Amino acid sequence: MKSWPVQDAKARFSEFLQASLTRGPQLVTMRGVETAVLLPIEEWRRLNSRARPGFKALLLATEGRGDLAIPNRGKLCRRVPRERS
Repeated sequence: MKSWPVQDAKARFSEFLQASLTRGPQLVTMRGVETAVLLPIEEWRRLNSRARPGFKALLLATEGRGDLAIPNRGKLCRRVPRERS
């Protein structure tokens, strides 16, 4: 994967885009730090379809979560109060 400083990626965007289509994902760096990746839309869709939903998405989902396997609990046990002496 080729690394592009952000200034080069901006100045030569058409070449940057073409490289991602022909040679695969292209890495963008900002001040020497890996910051972003440009990749073809087919690869993005493939990766996105394989991603599992996050915890927030699961909590906010409209469909029910009734298919969760919840184990049975034992009988209710109550403590007997002690007699005070």
